[in-house]
Amino acid sequence: MAVKVKFETPTGTRAWGALALRVVLIVIAIGCITVLTVGGYYYFKYKGVVDARLKQPLFKNTAKIYAEPREVRPGQKMTVKLIGEELRQAGYTTTGAAKESPLGTYRASGESIAVRPGPQSYHAEDGATIHVSDGVVNTITDDHGEALASYELEPLLITGLSEDANRTKRRLITYDEIPQNLVQAVLAIEDRRFFEHSGVNYFRLAQAGLKDLLTGQKQQGGSTLTMQLARGFFLTPEKRIKRKIIEIVITFQLEHRFTKKQIFELYANQINLGQRGSFAINGFGEAAQAYFGKDVRQLDLAESALLAGMIQRPNYFTPFRHADRAIERRNLVLDSMVETGAITKDQAERAKEEPLHLATTSVDASEAPYFVDLVHDQLLQKIGERDANLEGLRIYTTLDPDLQRLATSAVENTVHVVDEQVERLHARRVKAAKAQGAEPPPITYPQVALVALNPHTGQVLALVGGRSYGTSQVNHAVAHRPTGSIFKPFVFATAFQTAVEGTPLEGQDKLFSQVTMLNDQQMTYEVGDKEYTPKNFKGEYYGDVTARYALMRSDNNATISLAAMVGFDRVAALAREAGVKSARGTPSVAIGSYDASPLDMAGAYTVFANGGVHLDPWMVASVRTATGDIINDYTPASKQVLDPRVAYLTTNMMEAVLNGGTAAAARARGFRAPGAAKTGTSHDAWFAGFTSNLLCIVWVGNDDYTDIKLQGADAAAPIWAEFMKKAVELPQYSDTKEFVPPQGVEIVNLDKVTNLLADGACPDDYTAAFLDGTAPTDTCDHPPDHRNIFQKMFGLGAKPGN
Repeated sequence: MAVKVKFETPTGTRAWGALALRVVLIVIAIGCITVLTVGGYYYFKYKGVVDARLKQPLFKNTAKIYAEPREVRPGQKMTVKLIGEELRQAGYTTTGAAKESPLGTYRASGESIAVRPGPQSYHAEDGATIHVSDGVVNTITDDHGEALASYELEPLLITGLSEDANRTKRRLITYDEIPQNLVQAVLAIEDRRFFEHSGVNYFRLAQAGLKDLLTGQKQQGGSTLTMQLARGFFLTPEKRIKRKIIEIVITFQLEHRFTKKQIFELYANQINLGQRGSFAINGFGEAAQAYFGKDVRQLDLAESALLAGMIQRPNYFTPFRHADRAIERRNLVLDSMVETGAITKDQAERAKEEPLHLATTSVDASEAPYFVDLVHDQLLQKIGERDANLEGLRIYTTLDPDLQRLATSAVENTVHVVDEQVERLHARRVKAAKAQGAEPPPITYPQVALVALNPHTGQVLALVGGRSYGTSQVNHAVAHRPTGSIFKPFVFATAFQTAVEGTPLEGQDKLFSQVTMLNDQQMTYEVGDKEYTPKNFKGEYYGDVTARYALMRSDNNATISLAAMVGFDRVAALAREAGVKSARGTPSVAIGSYDASPLDMAGAYTVFANGGVHLDPWMVASVRTATGDIINDYTPASKQVLDPRVAYLTTNMMEAVLNGGTAAAARARGFRAPGAAKTGTSHDAWFAGFTSNLLCIVWVGNDDYTDIKLQGADAAAPIWAEFMKKAVELPQYSDTKEFVPPQGVEIVNLDKVTNLLADGACPDDYTAAFLDGTAPTDTCDHPPDHRNIFQKMFGLGAKPGN
């Protein structure tokens, strides 16, 4: 028989269980209340923070800096494809596109392309059709079929002003402008469930927290794109639990206020993607330009994967310094895209085989930072208290991007020529110091500046203010330095001006000309209560020399003797009118002892290259609103400083300096176009020269004002020649012409020995320009008889030709 045994739970045990359950429920309730209270506190606290932040623009609407419009002319080497690419880069869309650009549209058809500026274009809404044949522009017609001599394309965006003290640069883009490959690449490597989750991926966050707990470090991520955006906009990057809670609270706020596409767009514009020079690269729009020289819409699959891969550690994965790391990371992103189904394995493998097609130009070349800094300074002066950065103004400038790239390249690729000379000089100093048991001096590498102008408009077309903007933002193009011998043409121009006025120089019975004899002997001048005794280079003196020869050799004493005959005050007055404001009427003014900047000297030389008219160098053409409405257009200041004949006569002498004088180093380095130039050597090295359509000044010197100990022909000429010989190959500067003498000037052939008119008896000749009535009249085989009547009667003195 079965026996049933019944066990009863003691009353005390039941009571303890109920008590424990109540305690647990109370703890849970307290925890919930605490969470709700703390969460509510943070939610409403940071709701106010988010509200306040969102009342302001999320990104600063910085001013945009544009280049000068590219002019297309019949006869230029150009293709329809290149014109279309430039228009697309400028912001134009194809005619009939779903969303046409307010800047303008274009339609390419065979060997013609129709351009239609929009309401926000820099130009009036006058279209044109450009016809191309065999890679050369054939004709250009307007909307009515009338032929045009030229047509200007939409100016290209150079860069935007940086946003803040961190020198942040970004180019704002919309979600629709982001290639889908880039969207999928970011999602695959950063947040695969972005379009599904509500802002926080709890599983991934817990997984990252567990790993941090086990390792004792705070290295794991776990943040979604929205959380990264919250951190970037509102928080510091420090890793603390409290900050993570706040980050999640703000994430909920963002997810509540914006759609997923809007959040991705904000993320795409906000994310940091490294450093370029001294500028921080923020956003995919800026990164596409910085790393690939492309509009973001033109990125291919491999490029999209590379940018997405950089998000985790942008400076670690930068392709400019760590190509292997960047490629490895890019390929990981491509594999991740295969896992998510965004691309096929074949697509990934093809993309992996692509080499890095990085932008080859530096920041200095592509964004002209020294130029942009000057534009910013001028902008503040021109628009007064108006804050251009907040208004997103469009600033249209004079910069030619092609010339800027050449200018930067000339400095970067040729400065080693200067450095090698500096190193040889330094080695000698070290050797001498060791021989004397002294401490060897430190080596100093010089700085460089280059300024290129349109000599007929004064437009600054290219400007380099130093060896590297990332290393030093000091703009040497506007630093004032003694001008040295590039000043000497102003002495000769002043003398030619006296000839135009019909006044012989002091001690002369004829008007000044290229064959006027000058005294090249060392002289002492009284300057106040002091004596001034200038020296020629290397201490060589030549007695009486022609003015032409004195300038070709850059003889100091001959030039000062000419200035003395003209009047030092008059030389200084001409220099001040030409822009060398510091010039004063002392003997040393003749050899460039007074200061001017390379930009000033570029403006000063326009008086020679522009028929005697001085043009102030200028950089800002127009300031407009963000929608293209004109605020102000600007025109350069100009002034007739020299008679056109004087300008040409001086230029003709500088042609001789370039072809056979101190500036001939430029010819030796491959510059072949018609031109005029002058070297300069003081404590610094200079080279100034121009063609019929381009003027360039190069300066090389030390920041500490110590003597560079190099001549302009050795230090500045190589950079000038490298730039100019490439510049005249560009379509817009290739039509260089010989300098044309104005009415009142004649060109004659002279014998090199006698400086008289050359004939068949003396074929070793040269050409020179003379003011009408001042050229020699005797020929080299019948020189004039300068003996007096008494000498002629009795056969005394040397007969001509003996």
